[in-house]
Amino acid sequence: MGIIASRNLEEQRRSRNGITYFDRGEVVGRDGRRYDRFAIQTHFVNRGEDQAELVEKYVRPLYQEGDLLSFGAKVMAMCVGSVKTRDEVKPGFWANLLWRFAGINTTGVGMHEPYKLQLVIDMVGLPRVLLAAFLSGITKPFGIKGVFYRVCGQGVGGIDGFYFRSSFDLYKQMALINPPNPKGLCDELYRKTGIPVVLMDANDLQRDQLGKSEGFPLSDEQIQDAMQDNPSGQGDELTPLILIRPLK
Repeated sequence: MGIIASRNLEEQRRSRNGITYFDRGEVVGRDGRRYDRFAIQTHFVNRGEDQAELVEKYVRPLYQEGDLLSFGAKVMAMCVGSVKTRDEVKPGFWANLLWRFAGINTTGVGMHEPYKLQLVIDMVGLPRVLLAAFLSGITKPFGIKGVFYRVCGQGVGGIDGFYFRSSFDLYKQMALINPPNPKGLCDELYRKTGIPVVLMDANDLQRDQLGKSEGFPLSDEQIQDAMQDNPSGQGDELTPLILIRPLK
């Protein structure tokens, strides 16, 4: 299966109707259903852009009847303004202390960043963060991972940004938060475009399904199968829109 970083992007690159996309190939689900996936390249989406206009510009030229759309949560966050900038977050005593005990992970900066940790404190409250940090500390020697995020809850694991190694300077100064009411956003986008939509927060470790539009034809398990190798990719590929094509 592999991850996007190990793929030859130039071999995958395609262009049709003025749109650049990457053919991620076919996958087979646990139920035997097969899916083609096309990662559509966009411009760098800025704060306040219209998500339906993005679909019409980039997805419509490639769309075929029966196709489904995975819309990246981070781009949706930019569209609806679910973001925080550094000047809106003021790290306090606990954020400046606790970040030093966090570990850098393979997919980003984790909580090894006082601004991001302060944002979490602002979102869920200091008592919950202290409890999460304590439980994470006592379970980590036993190889138990993700305790901090599970205890904090409220979408904390979906925060992305304040990341000094980001390919984009803007993300060094801004954090994106998974948008509220994801199902409502998917329903609205479906009404405007007629394309069934699922909102995904995906990376090479996990694919978090935040919501899907009414009448989306795949089950949650089938969505996970179709997105099993993270066709969205990482880094500076600019491919937040994934056209999923069920094969007969």
